[in-house]
Parts: sequence; structure tokens; C-alpha cells
Amino acid sequence: MKIYVLGTRGIPGIQGGIEKHCEELYPRIARYGINFTLFARTSYVAKALRTPTWNNISIRYIWAPRKKSIETISHTSIASFICLFERPDIAHFHNTGPAVFIPLLRLFGIRTVLTYHNVSYTHQKWGLFAKLILRLGEHFSAKFADKIIAVSAITKEMIQNKYGRKDIEVIPNGVIIFPKTNSTANIEKNSLKHGGYVFAASRFTPEKGILDLISAYKILKKPDFKLVIAGDADYETDYSKSVKNSAKEYKDIILTGFLEGEILREYFSHTGLFVLPSHFEGLSIALLDALSYGLPTLVSDIPQNRSIGLDEKRYFKAGDIGALAEKMNELWKSGICDEEKNRYEKMMKELYDWDNIANRTKEVYEQIR
Repeated sequence: MKIYVLGTRGIPGIQGGIEKHCEELYPRIARYGINFTLFARTSYVAKALRTPTWNNISIRYIWAPRKKSIETISHTSIASFICLFERPDIAHFHNTGPAVFIPLLRLFGIRTVLTYHNVSYTHQKWGLFAKLILRLGEHFSAKFADKIIAVSAITKEMIQNKYGRKDIEVIPNGVIIFPKTNSTANIEKNSLKHGGYVFAASRFTPEKGILDLISAYKILKKPDFKLVIAGDADYETDYSKSVKNSAKEYKDIILTGFLEGEILREYFSHTGLFVLPSHFEGLSIALLDALSYGLPTLVSDIPQNRSIGLDEKRYFKAGDIGALAEKMNELWKSGICDEEKNRYEKMMKELYDWDNIANRTKEVYEQIR
């Protein structure tokens, strides 16, 4: 079986939830002898680092303008026309922007799958034209995709209610459970110690609520912990500039940039509290990572976060900076008990195992082949 993957910036080691999802998912399915070609964007991978294959996945690098409003649609249009000429058995699209090309591929007899990660047109960062494309992609995928995968039950329910489509599979993002590392070499470079900081990992876009987090930290006025935020912006915007400028005002707010691998593992291993202040999410892989490490967490009360089923004390009202500040201080001090930690670890193993997720995705392909 030959499957082409559209709608991602590329793999491996590229910032983004969809990118992490693809990086973990496709090598696992490829073990079954399925051939994958993933279309990556040249602007995200330096020429010297490009490789034609990675973990049995063929990677095809295609140019796309590094401009937020047209990058995805330009890249996917080229990838879609390549599909028309090379005729894979299945084209697997990720999220609704790229999905505007699903009817074209279906017209020429190519089977299509859409993974719906989040309701992108609700995000503040998009202009009117981009939101129109995202809504159109949602409509086309609901009407024409052979199969739809939703990463959360909330998203499945939304599509069902809006379009009346019932055959939607809920297959979540996953997590790899690593043991905590004792190494502190990387955090010590930022004068950090075990348990001495609150940690967030996110892109610097409005829907992620990072400015809320910084504002809440400032309300606390010299708390006993530092604030560490891993991540960056794909594009420099007024919002990302505000995040960086606001962080500069406090020496105890540390922006590390995008982290991955052992360095990211070290920051997770030693944090005193993980915070996810998002206004919108699909299913946060960073949150799943935090729970897999047995960390105390504090997350916004949006439906996607509530669907995970954390203890009520772990939620605050999205956008309520005062509540975020108060709970951040309280939960950093109280930590997490063994019973709660063990419950989350069991949940991660049972519901968010990448190998199981890969098997379920493979079954979707087999249903429509």
C-alpha cells in the first residue's frame, strides 16, 4: 500500500503538534510494509539536513512561500498535483486547510483520509481569507473524505452535529513514557534547580495563551519559582514580539526556544508544575507528555482539556489571569500525590499508547483500500 501524507511542515524535529504526531505515527505503521511519502516544506529544514528517508518514511521536500496566509495552501496544492500524477492508494491530509484539495483527488479516484486536529478557523491568528479556506476545507472533508479521524471526542461530536456524518473514528494523539532523568546540566545553564520552576511548552500564537501565563506570573510579584517557556513562533508576529518583550522585563521568566529530545526531557523531569493556558486546543501532546512524567499540571478549562479527565483542581477558567496566578502558586506548592500520579500514568498507558494508535490508523487505511 502506498500512502502520501499532506499538510505537515515536515519531520523529524520540527515544532508543532501535527509534526510530532506524524513523527511518532508513520514509522510505526511503516513496520507493516506500508510505504509512506511525506511532503515537507523546504523552509523548515536546512538544505544540508534534508534526507530522502527517515525511519522508513520517504520525505519529499517542496518549496512553499514562508508566509502564514498562503504557505499551507501553496504547499498542499503542489503536493496534491503530485498525487494526481503518481496515484498513491491513499492521500492522508492533516487538518482542514489542506483538505480543500480532497474533492479534486476524489474526483480522480484517489482515496482520502483526513485527521482533524483542531478547529483552526477559531484561532485569532488567521485573517478572513485564511478562515474561509479553513471552513471550506472542513466542509469538503466532511462531505468527500473517505474517512475522518478526530483526535478528540469533542471534535467528533462537533463534526457529527454540524454535518450529520457518523462514521468518524476517534484516534487521539499519543505519548511515549520516559523515565525521568537525573541529569541537570541543561537546566543549570539557566540557573534552574529541581522543582524550582513552572514549565510551559508551546508555539507563540494567541490561541496558546502564553501572554496570559506571563501576565499571571507577574501578578505574583517575585514568587519562589521561576517561569520557563519552551517554544517559539513559526512567524514573527505582533503577538510573538509581545511575548518576548514581556518576558524580557523579568529576569525570572526564561524563554528557551524550541526544545526536543534529551534537553526537553530534562526540563520536563525537573519541573515543579506544568501549565497549559490555551484558549483553543486539539489534544495537546505537551500535556500528555507532562502527565506521562507524573507532573502536577494546571490547564485551562476548554472542552478538549476537560475531556482528558483531570482532577477539578487542575483546571482554571481560560483567559482568567487572576485565577491562573492564584492556582499556579497554589499547585506549585502542593505538588501531586502518588494516587493521582499513578492514575494519570495508567491513563497514559491505556489510552494514549502510540503503538495502539498506529494499529488503529492502519485499520482505517485497510477499511478504504
